Amino acid sequence: MMAAAQMPKKDWYSILGADPSANMSDLKEKYQKLILMYHPDKQSTDVPAGTVEECVQKFIEIDQAWKILGNEETKREYDLQRCEDDLRNIGPVDAQVYLEEMSWNEDDHSFYLSCRCGGKYSVSKDDAEEHKQGSHSATSWGQYQGQTY
Repeated sequence: MMAAAQMPKKDWYSILGADPSANMSDLKEKYQKLILMYHPDKQSTDVPAGTVEECVQKFIEIDQAWKILGNEETKREYDLQRCEDDLRNIGPVDAQVYLEEMSWNEDDHSFYLSCRCGGKYSVSKDDAEEHKQGSHSATSWGQYQGQTY
């Protein structure tokens, strides 16, 4: 199993010229086409050394992409990491929360709003009454109970 720290922050799909929704057969086809195109043995001997080196680097990158995307387990881990990264980049993190959007918790007499990360914003009835004017950021006058990023 690959640890997230070991996975480079490269877009392996774009290296293969594939869409993330591509099936394994399509990924393999794209890999095979590119690996032949950039294989060091397929390069002409009369091209400049820099061009040959670029092709070798591209060949290595394509091979790395296939090692991750060509294996169901590492592909699944990579896809999960991409999804997690996408969720982290979704904004806004600091948003205005209106009391009308929150639900009432009869047990502890507070208002709450579930967060997309699985946590929840919580505002006591007293705090809500003090801030009845307009909208306020729940994090500035409520409590947040959830995951930290």
